[in-house]
Amino acid sequence: MKEYKIRGTNYKIRYNDFSGELTPILFIHGLGCAGSFDYVEVASKLGFTHRIILVDLLGAGYSDKPLSFKYTVTSHAGYLKEFIDDLDLDKIIIFGHSLGGPIAIELSNLLKDRIYKLILSESNLDPSSHGAASFEIGHLDESDLENSFKIKLMEYERSGNTMWVATLKNWLPKAAFEVSINAVSGGTPSWREFLYQFEFPKYFIFGERSLPDKDFEILKKHNIKIEVVPDAGHSMAWENPDGLAQAIKNCL
Repeated sequence: MKEYKIRGTNYKIRYNDFSGELTPILFIHGLGCAGSFDYVEVASKLGFTHRIILVDLLGAGYSDKPLSFKYTVTSHAGYLKEFIDDLDLDKIIIFGHSLGGPIAIELSNLLKDRIYKLILSESNLDPSSHGAASFEIGHLDESDLENSFKIKLMEYERSGNTMWVATLKNWLPKAAFEVSINAVSGGTPSWREFLYQFEFPKYFIFGERSLPDKDFEILKKHNIKIEVVPDAGHSMAWENPDGLAQAIKNCL
């Protein structure tokens, strides 16, 4: 694992960087997750023909968790843009899952003609609503955040979602809360609008168990190619890493 110090701060993000000859792929994980936890197995199944970079976002995984940072989609995209600049990457493929999708979308807007392809897996495109984890976490009691976050963790663990809880426990509660508030409010312009306007190749991956989904046909109409991971739902990196790797290969 390597580390990168965010410009103008002492904050460090940590990441895996697997060598490969083809266009680098940056993996951006979702709420409660970590690149170092979610995507190592997927990366191995891709065969390392592409350079693969698995980042733990600030506030998550093995990266630093500063209390003074403002954890929004835009702020995450901002330091990731500098990270890519400092790695001197002329062309890049961005992969974003769930709430990592809006970060991938805003990052793609910052990088523009340096994006080779954008691959999203069940990304947030609109403001999150009742039933979504980001909606629940975004409505925790801010005045007692540490305790309300612990209670929510116990609820998720009792529901049987132990893999996700394992990584969510390693998130700074403030980081999960603030980015979830951002998910509830949505982007301006919306992440969906950004996605539709991009001219580079765009792909959207669904887990088979997440279907039917109204966006399955809507996205096709906007020139976004669809892939489906069999025997998997939203957490496809854990539920079927072989299937997710194959879906990504189909996009590549």
